[in-house]
Formats: sequence, structure tokens, C-alpha cells
Amino acid sequence: MSMDMLEIQKIWSSTIEEIKSEIPTSSYEPWVLPLLPHSYEKGKFSVLTGQSFAIQILKKYTPLIEKTLSQKLNEPAEFSIIYDEKLAQKHNKKLQKLLAREENIEKNTKNTEGKYDNLKKMQSAPKLNLKYKFENFVVGDNNKFAYAASLAVAKTPGEKYNPLFIYGGAGLGKTHLMQAIGHYVLYNHPELKVKFVKTEEFVNDLISSIHKGMDKSANMSNFRQKYRNIDVLLIDDIQFIEGKERTVTEIFNTFEALHNSGKQIVITSDREPKYIQNLPDRLRSRFEWGLMADVQPPDLETRMAILCNLAKNDGISLPLEVTEFLAKIYSKNVRELEGAYNRVTAYVGVCNIDLNIESVKQILNISDTEKQITMDDILNTVADYYKLNVKDIKGQTRSQKLANARQVAIYICREITDFSLGEIGNFFARKHPTIIYSCEKIQEDMQTNSALKNCVNEIIEKIKNN
Repeated sequence: MSMDMLEIQKIWSSTIEEIKSEIPTSSYEPWVLPLLPHSYEKGKFSVLTGQSFAIQILKKYTPLIEKTLSQKLNEPAEFSIIYDEKLAQKHNKKLQKLLAREENIEKNTKNTEGKYDNLKKMQSAPKLNLKYKFENFVVGDNNKFAYAASLAVAKTPGEKYNPLFIYGGAGLGKTHLMQAIGHYVLYNHPELKVKFVKTEEFVNDLISSIHKGMDKSANMSNFRQKYRNIDVLLIDDIQFIEGKERTVTEIFNTFEALHNSGKQIVITSDREPKYIQNLPDRLRSRFEWGLMADVQPPDLETRMAILCNLAKNDGISLPLEVTEFLAKIYSKNVRELEGAYNRVTAYVGVCNIDLNIESVKQILNISDTEKQITMDDILNTVADYYKLNVKDIKGQTRSQKLANARQVAIYICREITDFSLGEIGNFFARKHPTIIYSCEKIQEDMQTNSALKNCVNEIIEKIKNN
């Protein structure tokens, strides 16, 4: 099969999108996304990497990738990863730039020796990523409150806003803010101990300790000291404690021990504490003791600013029309926006092609024929589904049937379009808190009400097929 580079790129983009759900994020984002398609000849599909470990790390996923590629190509395909020096140099330059910025900060600090020791401490701190700092967090209307709260906590840990509970959808910057707090504290308060942990890791650690010691040896004591003998505890994705009674108990006791000692606690979640199911009231109330700050999807201008910031750090000239195009396509998830930027710029750099909207469409496998869904489309479909009048759904009548249909329409607008909460609110003549409540209520109800979930999915399918 003869194929040009853009066709190869299209096949590869489609392939990695399909396997995304089958590969852990910890492997997919750092190792799969940076891979660049190289060639397809005689049944062999090759990609390039600038990270030597990628070949070994992704070896176990080769059968999955080969199976998916074969389906896309309609013929058996062998998959291989090639280490590329040019990509490696580009990867190393980014790291060197990052370290150079850190060194410049150190040179401008009076206590150079102490700060340098602290930099090394930051680099070795468990799970703290050096790119997640306050200085490279783009602030917009969607996150400025959470940013200000996080900075205040970082400056005076344990003194106010304790705990700080940051919530919002995936890929919006919650982990960035949380780790920025950790970096700031380590840099400015080197005497303090900081620990960042994902809830999943906490659960696994607890299970391991119970299994080894059956609750009777020093293992449980060591486990508890590991999380309580610190000054700033950062717990990511707390929603994953749902249904884990023993973990809830340990989180509660850890919370009590730290809070009573004046230690800072920062928690992130994809929802407010009241929407985390099976969460005991005693723990829910403690999560709400301090300050809760939400992070919403960024508006168009903020998304464009994020891309400009990335391009500036990489020394890349990103055309305005490309910046706006990417910002419009990837509207709900900053992580996906950054991933698209990395794929586009890496591909353009290696293949030496012009960076414009057409090349971006080819690289990201974006079709011109994709239907642009409007809020009118959604409202009309919802009204037809529930056999209601459009004007009544948008009106002020509060009957249960109309209210349910209205909330479903608002939720679907949020889920499948690029419109902001403000734009949705204007369309439905509702205030910002009402829009947020509607989205959260439908999302929560769908978790326990399969009939509602089926209705919503059926409506979405009708909208997309109309």
C-alpha cells in the first residue's frame, strides 16, 4: 500500500485516539503521545521517539497497537519504534532550558548555596513535576480564584484556607496548582516537609501495609507516619475513595492528625465533596472546613494564552490563525490542548512542513465535514424527546418535567459543545450558579440512575446524527 506522510499521520492519529482508553495515562501521555509517525512500507509501520526508554516501556503495548493499526490499514501491520537523534536533541533542549531558568533563579538569590540545595530537593521530591509551577500557570477568569487561593496557601501553609479543596473537570489545571503549592513551599520554606500523593497510590500503599502486617506489626505504624509526619500534604483525585471504607477511615484519621497540628492539607477532586458518593458526613464536613475553589474550562482567550505561553517557552513562532484554531477545537481540557500542541509542533519540526491550519487538520485528523452543533440543535432535540415546547423549557416555569428537561439540555450543551458556562447561561437566561448546579446534578444522577443515563446518551446520539 502506497501512502504519503499526511495519510500516515492520519492513520496514526486515529490509532492512538482509539487505544487511549486502554493504556494508563501515566504511560500514554509521556510515552505514546510524543511518538511521531515515520513510514509505512511493506506492512511495517514505524514511528519515531526522542526518548530512549520509550522502546522498552511501550513494548508490552505493541500487540494492542499492531492490532489497531491493522484494522485501520485493512491489512496486517508490524509496528516498530525508532530512536531519533533529532527528536532526542529537541527533547534535551527543553530540559536544558528548564534547568537554565532554575539556575538563573538561583543566581539572583542571596543564599545561593541554600537555594541550590533546595532546587535539588524539589527535583527529588516524590511525584512533583518541575513544569507545574505558579510562574507557568496561565490565569484566566475560569481559574483566578483557585490560583489566588493556592498562592495564599503556599505563602503561609497551615495558617489559612486549611484545607484547600480544589475541584473541577479533568485536565483543567487542578494538579498543576496543587504541585505549584508544593514547589513554592519547598523553595521558600526548605525546612518544611511536603508530600504529594494520588489517592490511588494512597489506597495501594494502605492495602500493601495491611497485607504485610495484618494490622499488627510496625507496617501500619510506618504507613501512618509516612503521611502524618509532614507539614504539607497534597492529595490528588480524592473522589477515588468512593466505596473504600478502610481508606476513608485512614484519610479521616490522617486529616485529623495533620489539621490538629496546624499542618496544611490540599485536596483535589473532579467534584465538590457533597457529590462524592458514600462519603461519610464527618469527612465531608472536614473537606468543607477551609476553602473550596473550583476550576472551570478556560475561555477562548485563556486557551490562546496557554498556547502562546507554550510556544514562547519552546522558542516557536505559532501563527495566530493556528493558535485560534487549536484553542477553538480543544475547549474543555487543557491537557488535551497541550497534547495537540506538542503533536503538531513536533511533527512540523521533524518533517519540515509549513505550520498552517490545513497541516494542523491533517496532523490531528480533523475533518472539515464535522457538524458544528448549536445550542438550538440541542434544545430542539431535547424538546422533541420529552414532547415539550422549546419556549417552555427556556422559560421560568418550574414544573418537575420542564426542570428536568432544562437540566438535561444544559448538561448536554456543556458536554458536547465548546460554549462557555456564561454563553450557556445567556442562552437559557439562567445565572452562572444555576448552570453549574444543572450540570453537576445531571452528572451525579446519571451515576445512580441508569434510565436517565440512557436517555441522555440517546439524546446525544440523535443530536449528532441529525
